[in-house]
Amino acid sequence: MPPNQYDVLGIGNAIVDVIATCEDDFLVGESIEKGGMTLIDEGRAKQLYAAMGPALEASGGSVANSMAGIASFGGNPAFIGKVHADQLGEVFIHDMRAVGVACDVMGADRGPATARSLILVTPDAQRSMNTFLGIAGLLEPDDVDADLVERSTLLFCEGYLWDVESAKKAIRFAMQTAIDAGNRVALSLSDTFCVDRHHAEFRELVAGPVDTLFANRAELLRLYETDHVEEAFELLGADVALGCVTMGTLGSMLIDNGKQIKIPAYEVGRVIDTTGAGDQYAAGVLYGLSQGMSLDRCGRLGSLAAAEVISHVGPRPMSPLERLRIEDAKVDPRSWVKD
Repeated sequence: MPPNQYDVLGIGNAIVDVIATCEDDFLVGESIEKGGMTLIDEGRAKQLYAAMGPALEASGGSVANSMAGIASFGGNPAFIGKVHADQLGEVFIHDMRAVGVACDVMGADRGPATARSLILVTPDAQRSMNTFLGIAGLLEPDDVDADLVERSTLLFCEGYLWDVESAKKAIRFAMQTAIDAGNRVALSLSDTFCVDRHHAEFRELVAGPVDTLFANRAELLRLYETDHVEEAFELLGADVALGCVTMGTLGSMLIDNGKQIKIPAYEVGRVIDTTGAGDQYAAGVLYGLSQGMSLDRCGRLGSLAAAEVISHVGPRPMSPLERLRIEDAKVDPRSWVKD
């Protein structure tokens, strides 16, 4: 197989998303932390599913969503994750392949069931995730195809996986394999609670093998234990070659070896569901990086993908991002970026 056969290889939780709308009172009644991600067991997953309203079900997981976005841009992504040989596992693999992601994951015949995330979307477009990780979090080094890592221009790893020791070893193995092959290593911090749980190890990863970091503003402040975002930007610039920080309606900031590049957010008529906004932002930036585009262009593609996904329910694009990318190329980038 030729080198760099794939643009981006994502390693993350293989999860089937179950998305439903609800009122704030439902979250209160179910003692659900609004806007965050809570790990639950299988019993709680069944109880909450029974209490939810009508739902949309589709393959998901943060990095898996990003790979789907890259495919929508016209890229050539691959994915490594873990599912059980059950119905939801088959649904996950089929969905990934159907959108153009290389997914040669084999369903395990032992262990917990395939993971699912019960996502509740309130009228303010905030999403509250209740995740049964099942077998997804039990990724092991043997599940990582070293040859596939070597043949991928970029490796993108999910912070959520850091909750299980075997998954940590798998990610460290993948990162070192990518570095040895001369490929780029990217990490998503995933969630503020995730940063809190693994603060010291995330700081070590960012200062070490990770050269590209994705975070939102709150995650970045937690990582560097400061209330001042400018201080956090400076610390991030000293740690990684490229930092990508999303800031909601304020757009995003790319930190290029310490230089700050401000990327405005695209305006949308109405925000329906913020599920997947960060995932699709990462998809746009990673796609651009894999194609050798300028950083301002990468950031604009990230904003474009995030705007598309928040305009409807669900964490993946409904409009082909490749078509939107071509239309956006007509816009003068000088009207978007300032140092």
